[in-house]
Amino acid sequence: MCCDWVSYINLSMSQTHQILWIDDEIEALQPHIHVLRERGYAVTPVTNGEDGIALLKNGDAQYNAILLDQVMPGKDGMATLEAIRTIDAQIPVVLVTQSSDEQFVEVALGKQVTDFLVKPIGVAQIASTLKRILDQPQIVVNQIPSQYTADFNTIRMLKDSAPTWQDWIDIYVKLLQWDLVSERLAEGGLKETHLAQKKECNTEFSDFVEAHYRDWVTGSSDAPPLSVDVLDRYVIPKLQDGKSVYFIVVDCFRLDHWLAVEPLLYPYFSIDRQYSFSILPSATMYSRNALFSGLFPVEIAERYPQYWQEESDGSTSTNRYERQLLEAHLKRRGVRLKPGLQYFKIFDARGGNTYKKRVAATKRTSLSALVINFIDILTHQRSQSDVLQQLAPDEAAFRTLAHSWFSHSVLFDILRIIAAQGATVVLTSDHGSVFCNRATPAFGNRETTTSLRFKIGANLGCEEGNAVYLRNPQDYRLPAETASKDYILAKDDYYFVYPNDFYKYKRQFQGGFQHGGISMGELITPVVTLTPRL
Repeated sequence: MCCDWVSYINLSMSQTHQILWIDDEIEALQPHIHVLRERGYAVTPVTNGEDGIALLKNGDAQYNAILLDQVMPGKDGMATLEAIRTIDAQIPVVLVTQSSDEQFVEVALGKQVTDFLVKPIGVAQIASTLKRILDQPQIVVNQIPSQYTADFNTIRMLKDSAPTWQDWIDIYVKLLQWDLVSERLAEGGLKETHLAQKKECNTEFSDFVEAHYRDWVTGSSDAPPLSVDVLDRYVIPKLQDGKSVYFIVVDCFRLDHWLAVEPLLYPYFSIDRQYSFSILPSATMYSRNALFSGLFPVEIAERYPQYWQEESDGSTSTNRYERQLLEAHLKRRGVRLKPGLQYFKIFDARGGNTYKKRVAATKRTSLSALVINFIDILTHQRSQSDVLQQLAPDEAAFRTLAHSWFSHSVLFDILRIIAAQGATVVLTSDHGSVFCNRATPAFGNRETTTSLRFKIGANLGCEEGNAVYLRNPQDYRLPAETASKDYILAKDDYYFVYPNDFYKYKRQFQGGFQHGGISMGELITPVVTLTPRL
């Protein structure tokens, strides 16, 4: 693995950091200034806040950090800090103070102080603080190549030694963690190497699922937690222990989306992140009904035919009956809820605010099930909107968009209310999505469904290697009302296009986020237990 690591480094360790030091007793600090200059810092000393502000406004020097004394005649440190922030909101400011009083610290932090030094201060203390503030990002970047090499080799070793489903989760999490790192780096060899490895892993994961999925759904003891297992493993035991539980399903919420927003919840919850695999097809009408019912689609169709009415376009009215399927599931498990089950689905801001008010007014709940459809709606709308495609042209941008949504969402508000109430949250997704880049031909009759990642119908055809052909659907716990009804599922990042006008539709759907097929992004979903920090 040969890479030009220099291309990722956005800062130079050899650059001279410009330090503005504002202190009315600056003459007494000349020995400190001398040592800092010997260590490579260019220090500009001034004796009062007004002069420091004037230098910043002048703009002749680009300062990297400011050392600011709190107690000075005239404009003191806090007043000077306020003026500094009107000129430069980002520059690091280290406040030198005689007080470490908690109330004072809170006020200073509110005015965007970067760090504190408490008098008396030594030059080693100053240098250490400056190094941490100014050089830490560069030090981290410098260590990235060796860290990536270690993880690259770990991933390669795992996937080359008959990986289990647990290994594939570990591989995927490592890849996503490097996604979060690589998006902050400049273009170059590391990013290209990472994308190539991720693509290779996705291909091998698709082959792995193809080889093992039928065993998983027919009772293998070495099966991963599937959609049908989530309630039984993570929710019902908590209900049986008498806990109040909110079960939240964010439709089409990818694991990388969760990893991006998880830190926002650290102040409110202890977080236990586990994982499950979506059933196939990894589409809402199959996987979400499996979540709520604890049953595979063929079992739903057999036991509750009134809740399973599949349409010719691959959609189904069964998602209208999630509450009924959940109630039947709880009844089979002997779970009696007092107060009774609450179920709510949020499609828009009005629905979100209605549910938020309901949660705030709730004194006690046994089980409240909530479905959030925003990410799924966004995913589908993106395929039809040039504006959204420009806002989220790739996975990194889509992840940023998901983070922005969550941080300002009613869901975040609801979670904070729940944390204050002391209830437990189990949050998951029915499936994820995959960024589709490659078109592959699919064949079928007029009744064949129109989905891009899976097809249902008779006389289906596809290119071998790009898709999985399920010729006996019931072997995969899928309904087959007629003997000729089959399924094909796209693998990796392929999407189906009919041969007629192949290139037209190839261009139209390329670069879309789709679901229903087999990829790490679609199948490996988070199951997160949030326990309030009380």
